[in-house]
Amino acid sequence: MDAFADGTYNSLGVTPLSAPEKAAAVLLAMGKPVAGKLLKFFAHEELQEIIKRAQNLRTIPPQELVQLVNEFEDLFSEGTGLMDNAKAMEGILEEGLTPDEVDGLLGRRTQFQSLEMTVWDRLQEADPARVGQFLESEHPQTAAYVVSMLPSAFAGKTLMKLADERRSDIVHRAVNLKQVNPRAARIIEERVAELVSELEAEKASLGTAKVADIMNELSKTEVDSLLGDLETISKRDVEKVRPRIFLFDDLRNMPARSRATLLNDISGDVILMALRGTDDTLREAVLSAIGARQRRMIESDLAAGDSNINPREIAVARRTIAQEAIRLAGEGQLTLREEPAADKAAA
Repeated sequence: MDAFADGTYNSLGVTPLSAPEKAAAVLLAMGKPVAGKLLKFFAHEELQEIIKRAQNLRTIPPQELVQLVNEFEDLFSEGTGLMDNAKAMEGILEEGLTPDEVDGLLGRRTQFQSLEMTVWDRLQEADPARVGQFLESEHPQTAAYVVSMLPSAFAGKTLMKLADERRSDIVHRAVNLKQVNPRAARIIEERVAELVSELEAEKASLGTAKVADIMNELSKTEVDSLLGDLETISKRDVEKVRPRIFLFDDLRNMPARSRATLLNDISGDVILMALRGTDDTLREAVLSAIGARQRRMIESDLAAGDSNINPREIAVARRTIAQEAIRLAGEGQLTLREEPAADKAAA
């Protein structure tokens, strides 16, 4: 940087530039391709000083630029100055240095951190109608601030979900929004973060329910295989899905009263078909929940053996009973599983 010795340009009537400012000006004037190649000749401390000066560099008249870098005067036209110096310097650094070196010099976040989404970015992943409901419940001034912070496209979609009068009020307040008190902004952002967490939890819940619905259409062997594969990827996902899965084999863990409620309206033929090929424990769990006469009839048919029985018909019968159990549980008519002892004690 010694080449840029301090000097004055009193004839131009401007404040003299310091050596680091001259270096910044010349680099900015050169443009990224050429300037980037020169960076390796500066010490790290020199580059930091140049960057610092570039960010606050005054506008330099063309005449002064000619005196600084007259060998590059064809790059400048009359009336042109150096503007947006910080952005230009960043571009130069990126041309000649690695991303990590640029981040270190500029004091920027790491590449991984720069990919982190703000609460406003995360909010735009939600359903605009759902966010609109949130805005309806908030004070119009709060809603106006939220709208002003949202990405433009998503803000527009959200506003269109509001009632005309409410929308007009919020837009009016957003147009005339002044600087928000930092403490108030922080409180609003915390509330929005809570909303985002709720929405993400709802989304995850819907995904879990969908996966469980798919698995409830499969056989126990198939479900066990899928859960085993999933567990190698994420045990947490298995813990989310498993409680929502209910198969015919799970009848053995259903409370006796719930089993009786479930099987009361299931035809004997379906129960008979579902019981073919089951173990003694499961078979007893089902038969103990039906009437004595129906039980004797089913036991008699089971004793005849399972020859010439289509396995698909057995699977359909079991799925029919399991789906009916899920439906009745959803209506609150029965409980799919025994409550843990700790829950019973708390109750």
